[in-house]
Amino acid sequence: MEEKAYLEEAETAVKDLSTDMAVGLSQEEAARRQAKYGFNRLKDAPKKTNFQRFIEELKDPMLIILILAAAVSAVTSMIEGGSMAEVFIILAVVILNAVLGVYQESKAEAAIEALQTMTAATCKVIRDGKESVTESSQLVPGDIIVLEAGDAVPADGRILEAASLKIEESALTGESVPVEKTMKVLGLEGHKEIPLGDRRNMCYMGSSAVYGRGRAVIVHTGMDTEMGRIAGALASTVDEETPLQRKMTELGKTLSKLVLGICIFIFIFDLVMAGSFTIDTVLSTFMVAVSLAVAAIPEGLATVVTVVLSIGVTRMSRQNAVIRKLTAVETLGCTQVICTDKTGTLTQNRMTVVQHVGDTKLLATAMALCSDAYLDENGTAQGEPTEAALVAFAAKEGYPRNILQNDQPRVDEAPFDSMRKMMSTVHSTQRGLIQ
Repeated sequence: MEEKAYLEEAETAVKDLSTDMAVGLSQEEAARRQAKYGFNRLKDAPKKTNFQRFIEELKDPMLIILILAAAVSAVTSMIEGGSMAEVFIILAVVILNAVLGVYQESKAEAAIEALQTMTAATCKVIRDGKESVTESSQLVPGDIIVLEAGDAVPADGRILEAASLKIEESALTGESVPVEKTMKVLGLEGHKEIPLGDRRNMCYMGSSAVYGRGRAVIVHTGMDTEMGRIAGALASTVDEETPLQRKMTELGKTLSKLVLGICIFIFIFDLVMAGSFTIDTVLSTFMVAVSLAVAAIPEGLATVVTVVLSIGVTRMSRQNAVIRKLTAVETLGCTQVICTDKTGTLTQNRMTVVQHVGDTKLLATAMALCSDAYLDENGTAQGEPTEAALVAFAAKEGYPRNILQNDQPRVDEAPFDSMRKMMSTVHSTQRGLIQ
């Protein structure tokens, strides 16, 4: 596939992908290409089994010390024929701690997967000359897609047709202002590469159409898209230990050294004081040292930490925040500085009318009718950000666009033009035509 489709004519890009601009691919050809290129979705990181998660939970330094203490205590109890109650208590604490961690992580994973299933994306694609709605994951290179205001771009494509088409690409470029698309070829103009934000004849996965309509031929899907490359880079990052994990590791090392030192000191001291090195004396002294070691270890600390973190995760879930790992909750509490891009994060990424002049009714009516934005079933304005702000203002003042449009249907229009710097519409009313 052509890596730089924006340097080719639209007809050439279609020809290179062995497809047809009007008919698209056949279902048989689409199935063959899907077998070759795979599904149009980003690859998930390899999932750990519950057993792997259980083993990772047991790698906690505090739990390792407890397991070693339990093993030594079990051996000495069997030699002396004593009770194994202490061994079973320690093991129960270790297992309970690991099970709690695995349960919480598995529950978070299930919640995330459920959200992904509920939000399965769809798109309009032309196959066998017919337009149909299909899941975006079924797209293959060579598919012809139809884009309209409000549609999410399902994969990377070369624009074939654009009628005032504007696409919002803030997820990739950080620019909240929609980009007007064209089907014209772009020239390098002395540059070795054209930045992604300047490729006006391309559309990319992760962006969305906010105005106009158009068609595009898919050139890259799945992990070969620009969004896929970003996902691949993120997947290669190494997880760092959280502040709590680092503190627990330090505590575990410190306790290990203290416990080992106490054991050696008490063992040697008792032997010297006993003045006898018989098997019974050595075994008795060793048991005393092990008992001190077990007593020095805070068996309940790991479990208490896990339970407290679980409570934090539960409270976060009530606020609609899904936390995948328990230790991440404590990290949020340690956060002192948050660096973030303001577009759509600290702001709503939505324009709002805050001041106006003139008659409110006439102004709101004009704002609602001379616009291609619309109100969805929830009453939220959808479309180009500026027009959506005007339609939302009109609805707030009691002049919803859908009702006005039914009473005064549009009969003609002059789309927004960069030379005129305005849009004009003509509507039919009981009194005649108005502009």
